Amino acid sequence: MTQLAAASSAVLTAQDSLVLASMQSGVETQLVMDWLGQQRARNPDVKFDVLKLPADASPATLNLLVDQLASGEDRSIVPVRVFWLPAPDRGRVAKLAGLLPGWDPYHPNARRQRHIVRNDPYRARVVAGEAAKVSELREQWQDRTVGEDERDFAEFVTRRALLALERAEYRILGPQYKSPRLLKPEILASTRFRAGLKAIPGATVDEAGKMLDELATGWSRVSVDLVSVLARAVCRGFDPNIDYDTFQVAAMRNALEIHPAVLLFSHRSYIDGAVVPVAMQENRLPPVHVFAGINLSFGLMGPLLRRSGVIFIRRHIANNPLYKYVLREYVGYIVEKRFNLSWSIEGTRSRTGKMLPPKLGLMSYVADAYLDGRSEDILLQPVSIGFDQLHETAEYAAYARGGEKTPEGVLWLYNFIKAQGERNYGKIYVRFPEAVSMRQYLGPSHGPLAHDQDAKRLALQKMSFEVAWRILRATPVTATGLVCALLLTTRGAALTLDQLHHTLQDSLDYLDRKGTPVSTSALRLRTRDGVRAAVDALSNGHPITRVDSGREPVWLIAPDKEHAAAFYRNSVIHAFLETSIVELALAHARNVDGDRMAAFWAQAMRLRDLLKFDFYFADSVAFRANIAEEMAWHDGWQAHVATGGEEIDAMLFAKRPLMADAMLRVFFEAYEIVADVLSDAPADVGQQELTEMALGVGRQYVAQTRVRSSESVSTLLFATARQVVADQDLIAPAPDLAERRMAFRRELRGILRDFDYVENIARNQFIAREYRARQERAARRAG
Repeated sequence: MTQLAAASSAVLTAQDSLVLASMQSGVETQLVMDWLGQQRARNPDVKFDVLKLPADASPATLNLLVDQLASGEDRSIVPVRVFWLPAPDRGRVAKLAGLLPGWDPYHPNARRQRHIVRNDPYRARVVAGEAAKVSELREQWQDRTVGEDERDFAEFVTRRALLALERAEYRILGPQYKSPRLLKPEILASTRFRAGLKAIPGATVDEAGKMLDELATGWSRVSVDLVSVLARAVCRGFDPNIDYDTFQVAAMRNALEIHPAVLLFSHRSYIDGAVVPVAMQENRLPPVHVFAGINLSFGLMGPLLRRSGVIFIRRHIANNPLYKYVLREYVGYIVEKRFNLSWSIEGTRSRTGKMLPPKLGLMSYVADAYLDGRSEDILLQPVSIGFDQLHETAEYAAYARGGEKTPEGVLWLYNFIKAQGERNYGKIYVRFPEAVSMRQYLGPSHGPLAHDQDAKRLALQKMSFEVAWRILRATPVTATGLVCALLLTTRGAALTLDQLHHTLQDSLDYLDRKGTPVSTSALRLRTRDGVRAAVDALSNGHPITRVDSGREPVWLIAPDKEHAAAFYRNSVIHAFLETSIVELALAHARNVDGDRMAAFWAQAMRLRDLLKFDFYFADSVAFRANIAEEMAWHDGWQAHVATGGEEIDAMLFAKRPLMADAMLRVFFEAYEIVADVLSDAPADVGQQELTEMALGVGRQYVAQTRVRSSESVSTLLFATARQVVADQDLIAPAPDLAERRMAFRRELRGILRDFDYVENIARNQFIAREYRARQERAARRAG
């Protein structure tokens, strides 16, 4: 026995024992004494002494424990208390009432205790933590803490007793009630923590303790019960049944029984932070402790979220070595005790609908905990969270046009929850693809990466990109994304139900061939009724407009709704990214003089390089293999590409679907606007100045129809475009800077001409399909 661990049995072993009993009322005292009498009757030759647990008694009780521990007897220490089970099948009102004083079902007041013992005695259960000998506990205390006297030892034993009781109780309730306790005193008392604290100039234990108070969180049992109630309030407007993959849930449950995990979720909405703990609770999985920016700790939200597993962290900590150290040790403690953490792998919400690059800050702290040997392995569990619709797209559209972010606060929260109840937003989709092993990427603990920061950072980058890649591959394609992608290509022209239906089939066929996950709503697009349901759900400007004053209704996306629609379109681009690059590479190779196959591959790799700041790609070898697989739809494709001209025309006309224009044009238009602005901008132009100039030029080009839609004029897209031009070395001063900027702009305009070429073939496909459809309808009428 190495510690006071949880025990499901409330029967003492046949050895002399000191029982530390938590007794906070006369009812509990009587129950514990009755139970102790039963133990003495079973073991008449065993000595049982009982002492009130010091945490529940006066300071003088700690002195009694000091005397008992110093007696020289190597007895077993056994913690005991009464565990009050809540009534089964409690409703929402009862769970909310648990917040009121005296109504906590896990800590009923004396009056309710008497009622329970009289009417529901099965709900009052005496539990005992597993015993540990005084000698074992003393050895742990000396090895792990900075304690110096017997009083410190007694406090250590008290903490061990409380932790043992917590473990005993959550095993009764289930893993979803597991939560770290006594975190602050445990960390502050550890020799490890104190040693590191001495290395920080000016650092004090008191200041570190205040930082731990700021970070402190924990799932109270009442808050665990309330999670689904409160989250449903935030998530109202969505289907109450979250869409899970049950096989993935079962696999994750097995994995979490072996190793602690970090759940890294995609982040498109504030709702994500509520979805993750709800998903864990509904599937009876251990709870997660979600990191969030301290900007969300306002009003009553702060205390409430802290009790719901949220850890608030400061935004800017680069110049605060003590805070970084405390946060690092906090993360290490959580991992060592096998609790689970969670945060957005992107670090912030994606306002474009596509995933952002991963952030490595918190990940490095978890890696340090693993490399320090605090866990045999740590699982990085990808979590994909998707939505049919979000009301936040209106905010994102305003931000893309140059608006300011709304600061969080009580009024903001009220408006957010109010907006959630204004209409039906469809379903929430949660997927848990296979976890990534930290050990696999970082090697053994205490290995070479523990001392090589550059190598560790590279490994973290590869590991994080693998997590993000798995999130993308598991994210179901939604009907919302497919419909918005189609209507955005018409540039404001409306389509009938039949046109929408038959055009969408090519995309569905492609997704089926590739085995891409799709939502139920996307599967329903196979039928006209399913298409009608999808566009009606998006109608009334959300973001589709329906015009039904004529012979039949038609649907379109108005210019002022293009940014909102783009959010949904962007959420499905990953499924069509490589096939879109194929189309552009073919268009480029069509008129090349010389080796067209070499030109095809060179352009595919060039497009991958230009888009690397906007999208996730497989490594270059895997990417080439994926492109070759995409080309396998056409027999003898190499020979046709080598011939060029009309051969490539025929290849593209036969290809279904053609997606480049629908998926990627706006990104290259944004790049081209920024490149155009750079033609007369100074070297070292700043991000803000470049964005403002690009917004102005972009609005001019929209008015002149020099770009296809206002969607390309976006602060969000310009931010990435700034990264692209910096990567092309077009910002820093150089003698040939002007010439290289002009050459880059010419290259982008050439790529946009390739978009025009592919778009023209796609239009011809649509016309041919329309002609066949009219003929079929005429034949049916004639028949």
